Amino acid sequence: MVQLVDNDLLALQQMRTAVQTAKEAQEIFMGYTQQQVDKIVKAVADAAFEQSGRLAQLAVEETGMGVAAHKKIKNEVGSRDVYESIKDVKTVGIIKEDHLNKVVEIAAPFGVVAAIIPTTNPTSTAFFKTLISLKTRNAIVVSPHPYAVKCTNEALKVCDAAAVAAGAPEGLIQCLTLASMEATQQLMSHKDINLIVATGGGALVKAAYSSGKPAYGVGPGNVPVYIERSAKIEKAVKDIVDSKSFDYGTICATEQAIVVDKHVVDLVTRELKKNGAYILSDEEKKVMEGVISPVPGKVNPKVVGKSPQFIAKLAGISLPEGTRVIIGLETEVGKNVPFSLEKLSPIFAMYTVDGVKHAKKVCLDLLNLGGRGHSLSLHTEIDAVAREFVMEMPVSRILVNTMSSVGAVGGTTGLMPSFTLGCGTFGGNITSDNVTAKHLLNIKRMAYGTKEVQLPKHSEPVSQSNEQLVSSVMDNVSSATNSNIDPALVQNLVSEIVKQLTK
Repeated sequence: MVQLVDNDLLALQQMRTAVQTAKEAQEIFMGYTQQQVDKIVKAVADAAFEQSGRLAQLAVEETGMGVAAHKKIKNEVGSRDVYESIKDVKTVGIIKEDHLNKVVEIAAPFGVVAAIIPTTNPTSTAFFKTLISLKTRNAIVVSPHPYAVKCTNEALKVCDAAAVAAGAPEGLIQCLTLASMEATQQLMSHKDINLIVATGGGALVKAAYSSGKPAYGVGPGNVPVYIERSAKIEKAVKDIVDSKSFDYGTICATEQAIVVDKHVVDLVTRELKKNGAYILSDEEKKVMEGVISPVPGKVNPKVVGKSPQFIAKLAGISLPEGTRVIIGLETEVGKNVPFSLEKLSPIFAMYTVDGVKHAKKVCLDLLNLGGRGHSLSLHTEIDAVAREFVMEMPVSRILVNTMSSVGAVGGTTGLMPSFTLGCGTFGGNITSDNVTAKHLLNIKRMAYGTKEVQLPKHSEPVSQSNEQLVSSVMDNVSSATNSNIDPALVQNLVSEIVKQLTK
């Protein structure tokens, strides 16, 4: 007789074992010095960087998304650049001392971190979250996307081997290899999980927030890019096409819609074509809308992270050789307007606007549709315009004159290198930061008394007995000049009222 195996039960058991193992390892790791921690973090970053190319290829083969050469760059950012940004951060013991105010700050780890990894960035995000967890003396339990289990697990094996070789306790890095939504849900609510760092779809992030645990989640990034009339058009268009075609648009900070001033639209269109953009005819656009979003408001997962050629084939459209992005000319924004959605692929909507005010209106509509709090891209030579946008737009980061996809994660800007980009309360998140090591620390504070406070003296009021109260009233009655008052009647009435009040 063949015995059936319940995969969900196996996944749940694997999850519980992983959490217990990670917890035990973290309790040992808490006793490590800053020097020991830094040695481990450097070893992991070096090993991850060295394996960036191999793991990038593995990710593309397993998920069918993106470009291996581009994923290699993301892996390098997730390892080397992240390490460089956190290597000098103090995360053990006393991290700050204010001698003037006599306040001492001490770092303490959270404990065990549950990390949810997306299919779009399955290895770079795993590197990033592992490094910031280890830097802060936390253990990590990773739940990969079901379509990226092998490559994420392989990335974590690289990290784990390097960490242990550098002196880390075994078991500090755990990966759930049995794909199960039930196991992921229970991981996030497990009693020994202290923090969730969730990168993935909206439903998953909502589940993290509903788990009852502290959580960092991210929102969607329906990023508009505005080409203002003063922009250096040649560079702006090159940046935008390079950014959109980077890893076939799988970074959530990638530009989704081009908003261009009418005074430069012809020049922009010419440059777009020079950079490999194909602008759809009205008939082709109509067909492509059905490919992008067969169900209103939902993007077809078959186009995510795919090449323009693959997407065009789905629509039955023939593209010129060398096409890098597909553009549909658009005038509307809405859930029933496929080109205005976050497409996570090399597909653009393009809007023509009349001036800055009109541009802000279109950008705001796009953000309100599904990108509030995330990012906005802008190409202009007028700093006042950039400042106007940053003051008014409900986003956490504005990228000026650079590739939005790479700039937002810290590749071409001074922003903190990160693969978890907070959207602030604009997008329902607790932080608007690029999440990094400092977000995985508890900060304890010891404060000495530095000033004296004189409290006012306080004495209890003397309460009167019933007899004293009646006597006081009668004294006032006796001193009254109205001879028509009957003292005996007043005394009886007062005595009766006092009895009622003191029952």
